[in-house]
Parts: sequence; C-alpha cells; structure tokens
Amino acid sequence: MSLLKTIDTNPSFAPRESGSLPERLISGNPAFKTWAQDAARGEMIRTGVWEATPGETRSIKGETFEFCHILSGIVELTPEGGEPVAYKAGDSFVMKPGFVGVWKTIETVRKIYVIVT
Repeated sequence: MSLLKTIDTNPSFAPRESGSLPERLISGNPAFKTWAQDAARGEMIRTGVWEATPGETRSIKGETFEFCHILSGIVELTPEGGEPVAYKAGDSFVMKPGFVGVWKTIETVRKIYVIVT
C-alpha cells in the first residue's frame, strides 16, 4: 500500500448517494454524493470528494474535525450566533469539533474533504 494518495476530483466509480436527515433539513431537498477514496487509522481519518445540490441543512460536527476545499459551486456557512460566510471554487476552510451552524448550498457544490474523528 502506497503512503501517497491522489484524490481524484472526478471519480469514475459510483458514489454513495444520500439525502438530508429529516431532523437537519431546513429547506429544499438537497441530494448528496460521496466518493470515499481513502481511510487511515481504523477509519478515524477519511478523505474523498462530496457533492450537494442546493438546499439548507443544519451542520453539527460533534467531535469531528473537517477540512474542506471547494472545487465548484457556492456554499454559505453560518455558525450558530455568527455571520454567514460564503465559499466558492478555490476556497478552503475548516469546521472544528463543536461547530454548529447552517450549511446552505447555493449552487451545486463539490468539495474535497478530510475528516478526522
């Protein structure tokens, strides 16, 4: 197994498809696709590509740390009690453990993610 992993931003394999949990849905009917590409340390670190169609959901990170790099689309994140922040293609951000807020997909978004639990 190689210790160097390239993240394929346009994977040719089928994604895992899902929707918003009903208790987290705020508006719209967002659909999610996940192309998991690598895991390490007993699945505690996961990487891949994720895509969402427009809609608004509640984001609750719990103990999870997530780094995101936006490949395409536009999202707006509003931390609980904070101001909205927009991210577009080329932007990167981190949602730290304990983050709670609103994830609003304005234009279908595709991102690279690195999740550490």
